Amino acid sequence: MDLAMIGLGKMGINLSENLIRNDNNVVAYDLNEDAKKAAVKLGAKVVDSLEEVVISLKRPRIIWVMLPAGKPTDKTILELSKILDSDDIVIDGGNSFYQDSLRHNQILSGEDIKFFDCGTSGGQSGANKDGNFMIGGDDYEAFKYIEPIFKSIAEKDGYLYTGKAGSGHYLKMVHNGIEYGMMESIAEGFDVLEHSQFKYDNEAVAKVWSNGSVIRGWLMELAQDAFSNDKNLEHIKGVMHSSGEGKWTLDEALKLQVPTPVIGMSLMMRYRSLEDDTFTGKVVSALRNEFGGHAIEKK
Repeated sequence: MDLAMIGLGKMGINLSENLIRNDNNVVAYDLNEDAKKAAVKLGAKVVDSLEEVVISLKRPRIIWVMLPAGKPTDKTILELSKILDSDDIVIDGGNSFYQDSLRHNQILSGEDIKFFDCGTSGGQSGANKDGNFMIGGDDYEAFKYIEPIFKSIAEKDGYLYTGKAGSGHYLKMVHNGIEYGMMESIAEGFDVLEHSQFKYDNEAVAKVWSNGSVIRGWLMELAQDAFSNDKNLEHIKGVMHSSGEGKWTLDEALKLQVPTPVIGMSLMMRYRSLEDDTFTGKVVSALRNEFGGHAIEKK
């Protein structure tokens, strides 16, 4: 299918490569010149403005926005609402707060433009191959029109239409809250090993836990990768940054009076890590860098 990718950061550029590899035609736009050059090498048609994006696509146009949540996405959605035509389609694949997505849907639907909020999981590797997508939007028939895009780039059974607008980013928000808790638990376990009387090879531990154990999974595989590069994570600080989704999940849980102590404590531990260096912080920081390319602070 023909579509545009607005935003060629670490996720947008990998999604573009995935799309092109799977026989989709991508019109790409970004303010960064190096990102544009990278997209050209992948085979995308690169343009220099949102107006050129619109001109380059046949109707109904499909515009995938892959920008940081907040002001960059807000600004782009507002601009698109002014230059797109009725029945064009906008997909927000970033980590937007679901209430922002409800507002974006209202803005675009007021112009008869279809809006889908798409929670995107799997990190950079998932964006590049076999991703995971949670897609909300009010118009199911419009979703069926764009479904071949997700079918072409997702893991088998790795995409879900979740219902009305806002539901995709809401589901991704809760997913990320769970992710906080899982990473914190893994990190605390390694912290206990680090302080024990025994001398463990962290990479070997992560490897054996990745193969057949109850706690096997991708995060444990990523822990193995991280320890293979720095066996005791001595070259990074145990500072765990957060991009908002864990707090959003906790806020929503408090509003709904749903107890989420694990997610809540994992968020508190991230805040705690900003004050002092901890081995728990090192492990979570390493995991975030492994799956999402998130920044780490080196000693």
